[in-house]
Amino acid sequence: MQTKAKNEPATRFYSLWDKVYRDDILAEAYRRCRLNRGAPGVDGERFEDIEAAGRDQWLERLQQELKTKTYQSQPLLRVWIPKANSGERPLSIPCIRDRVAQMAVLLVIGPIFEPDLSPRQ
Repeated sequence: MQTKAKNEPATRFYSLWDKVYRDDILAEAYRRCRLNRGAPGVDGERFEDIEAAGRDQWLERLQQELKTKTYQSQPLLRVWIPKANSGERPLSIPCIRDRVAQMAVLLVIGPIFEPDLSPRQ
């Protein structure tokens, strides 16, 4: 898609939703989120928990929710982290399920929009 987006800027991409919940896209999204080693979200679910219960089944459930459009994101976990100037700043942490869904969307639409971005973005 990136090559087409780059070589043919007028091209419009339709029906991308079915790409978001493909097996390979969700597996890659999970892999990338796992590499980031983020903290658990409001649901407390960790990557270790997912893998102990069965990563493939977890991805299948997420895929089914995305496919049937019953997926709903969870609330964000809000924590306050210290700043260098002795203040604090808020940090919102999504649950792993939401991170994987967001990464899957990024994997699909990123290559389409990236050629239009300025090199400094």
